[in-house]
Amino acid sequence: MLINTFIWSDLSPELKTKLLNRAQADISAIMEQIRPILSDVRFNGDAGVLAYTRKHDKVDLTPAQIKVSEEEFASARAALPDDLKAAIEFCAGNVRAFHAEQLRRVEKEWWYEVMPGVLAGEKVTPIDSVGLYAPGGKNSFPSSVYMLAIPAVLAGVSKIAIVTPPRRDGTADAAALYAAEISGATDVYKAGGAQAIAALAYGTESIPKVAKVLGPCSPYGAAAKMVLSHIIDPGMPAGPSESIILCDETADPHNTVLDLLNEMEHGPDSAALLVTHYKPLADAVRELLPDAVDALPEPQRSYCKTVLKTYGGIILTRSLTESLEVCNEIATEHLLIKTKDPVETAQFIRNAGELLFGENSPSTLGNYGIGINHVLPTGGMAKSYSATSIWDFLKRTSLAKTTAEGLENLKGPVVKLAEYEGFPAHKNAVLDRTSS
Repeated sequence: MLINTFIWSDLSPELKTKLLNRAQADISAIMEQIRPILSDVRFNGDAGVLAYTRKHDKVDLTPAQIKVSEEEFASARAALPDDLKAAIEFCAGNVRAFHAEQLRRVEKEWWYEVMPGVLAGEKVTPIDSVGLYAPGGKNSFPSSVYMLAIPAVLAGVSKIAIVTPPRRDGTADAAALYAAEISGATDVYKAGGAQAIAALAYGTESIPKVAKVLGPCSPYGAAAKMVLSHIIDPGMPAGPSESIILCDETADPHNTVLDLLNEMEHGPDSAALLVTHYKPLADAVRELLPDAVDALPEPQRSYCKTVLKTYGGIILTRSLTESLEVCNEIATEHLLIKTKDPVETAQFIRNAGELLFGENSPSTLGNYGIGINHVLPTGGMAKSYSATSIWDFLKRTSLAKTTAEGLENLKGPVVKLAEYEGFPAHKNAVLDRTSS
């Protein structure tokens, strides 16, 4: 089995660039492909959504079937085994507790006296409407539903529209519906891909127009977000899954193999890297990986084999310091730190979607039930974007108030700047005011 092994200091700039760009799809090419879809949905509404649902999802729906009915929620609830419902409730409960604590720490309104008579502050309010994209189709991801819906509900968003691709029988996945129901967001629509994003951006007869769209999409959905970013806030970029396992000599080789495969199995476009300066660990992992991959069922086995020869494998560095530099440069979605002192090591990490600490914290736990959000920035965007949180559903409004004293204190410097920038009306609004 081919397993990429890179010695970081020996890599050419071209190969480093390839690794840093990793599995991000060529969005620019896809953007041109989807423009007809976006236009069709814009001008034809539900009919456009249904046409592309028929073409791409192979599902023939009527307009009345786009929105999930109360009967479908009831059927989903009845169809799910009790142990699965209990697992969803348990993990969603932790997600709710974590995001409720985030909300508790939000100061809804505050003021600060900048100088005598001059007050400035902020008011925090929920976004009026959001669309949440829940991947579906072949597989179901109820965890993505509660990860997005719970903070939206807690933040107080008044209109929450969930879109998810229909299954071949025309239904939405039962677990996804149950996750939406227990999260408190029951406006669910059976639509996926670029046509779903277009429907949320423009609005159709069935699917409401929203101000912001969040959630991991296929490359086509991601491209649609970019094309429509002048109409909607496209939210944080969330593409193919990726991880780094950062290790020193204390890491367990067996566990490290498990941690690598954890992200590889998402798909052939995933990226999973062991970054270490300890060659014996790298050698042990390389020896253990083939049998561990072969033990997986299909299609996960093939996914992992593809990742190991494309955007996955092992990066060998000269020191822990260089390993940290690599991690900060790649800015991965998931970063699991398995060193002698993970907390100390983490002090030197600037760029990552999430940090997990030690052998007992596989990213599986974060993906489902620790409580932190698993919708994270990918493709190096962790250098400027944050993990999804309560703040993704809130917005800040600046507040300002000045007394007569404050106006007098600001008058001179403000008038000088208005004159310099060529705004006489700005100057007059300060100098020519009647006193009150």
